Amino acid sequence: MQWETVIGLEVHVQLATRSKIFSGASTAFGAEPNTQACAVDLGMPGVLPVLNEAAVAMAVQFGLAIHAEIPEVSVFDRKNYFYPDLPKGYQTSQMYHPIVGPGEVEITLDDGGTKRIRVHHAHLEEDAGKSLHEDFHGMTGIDLNRAGTPLLEIVSEPDMRSAKEAAAYLKAIHSIVTYLGISDGNMAEGSMRCDVNVSVRPAGQAEFGTRAEIKNVNSFRFVERAIAFEVERQIELLEDGGTVVQETRLYDPERDETRSMRTKEEANDYRYFPCPDLLPVVLDQAYVDHLRDRLPELPDEKRARFQDALGLSAYDAGVLSASREMAEYFEAVKEACGDAKQAANWVQGELSGALNREGLPIQDSPVSAAQLGGLIARVMDDTINGKAAKQVFQALWNGQGQSADEVIEAKGLKQVTDSGAIEAMIDQVIADSPAQVAQYRDAEPDKRGKMIGYFVGQVMKASRGTANPQQVNALLKEKLDALC
Repeated sequence: MQWETVIGLEVHVQLATRSKIFSGASTAFGAEPNTQACAVDLGMPGVLPVLNEAAVAMAVQFGLAIHAEIPEVSVFDRKNYFYPDLPKGYQTSQMYHPIVGPGEVEITLDDGGTKRIRVHHAHLEEDAGKSLHEDFHGMTGIDLNRAGTPLLEIVSEPDMRSAKEAAAYLKAIHSIVTYLGISDGNMAEGSMRCDVNVSVRPAGQAEFGTRAEIKNVNSFRFVERAIAFEVERQIELLEDGGTVVQETRLYDPERDETRSMRTKEEANDYRYFPCPDLLPVVLDQAYVDHLRDRLPELPDEKRARFQDALGLSAYDAGVLSASREMAEYFEAVKEACGDAKQAANWVQGELSGALNREGLPIQDSPVSAAQLGGLIARVMDDTINGKAAKQVFQALWNGQGQSADEVIEAKGLKQVTDSGAIEAMIDQVIADSPAQVAQYRDAEPDKRGKMIGYFVGQVMKASRGTANPQQVNALLKEKLDALC
């Protein structure tokens, strides 16, 4: 039987506010446990929450970025459940009237095509604390620093049909929130994580199969691997005559498998009701229009500009606009060297290769955009050749110069373009290579092109790699052909 996979994602994005969603406690990462949880976060008697306006603005900006409906009124609800890291016994969320309504996100497929993924809604809520199971000798520790941290939960429609589509959607969400500056998107620190809803159904069937929810997956790669395992598990179960149970599962990256955590709760299990301590949020059109005017150039717009205005290919434009940091670095390199295509080649080639080898993000590159742009400019004006350029790049990477010009000068890499000097080196190489000259002279004319490589290599060696390769090739051919 042929099976179809159906996937929906619930993406939790930590908003980049300095304080929590309902209190003034800090949201800074890395503090000692339980040093950033105040009486409001703990739900102590007599305290009242106060909504953080910055969190509201960030949520609306996201909604505008995905062309979503922005309801005039949104309402906070209490989601009731009991767990050690939830000291209030409830989570303040938005169930029935979220701050962001239906929207859509466009993803790029492997074949270069695009697909629109519908967003059902996005709502504001507070995070819970964190249970710590290590180093407590059979007990569990509780860190409440995250309690009350503002989250935007983005709920997609079940529009994805493969693990790759799900990863592409998650990357698109990551790109949007980081471009907007409403989250740092750091998945390793928990700033962005997602719950993956997966089901399978016979190909052509209209109704959905029973879904399993995989909780708190925190990397693009793990999303793909978790879905791949879960799809295979469900298909095997169904083909063996079993049934899929609606449940919550956990992905274990070490074993590369999902395993059951608990049966899936329904909305009724949480006994949602409007939060009595918070008034409805009312947004007037002037406020929404003000936030719309402050939107930056978003990934899709930047990609289109890179293609239309800078002449980049669809692939190059997509890679260079995928993250805000990459796009800003590329544009700074382009400004420094004056050539978009050369800047794109170097950023995606030599620079990205070095970053990948060292495991560094582009914002931590040892070579600044100004340094790389200066290096490219020296290649373009024939000050250095391609081989020397790689030496200069490595020196800049290792901190051996403040600019490409300084490295070129210090290492004596300036390209020799004086035809007289190059001719002298060529004459000496020809004089020192009588056997190779004879072979060249006796070869068929159509085979001489391959043989000239030996002479080019000798001239480049004599010049310590500084001779202009194009001039060397042209002059060598002229002189060797004259001997035939």
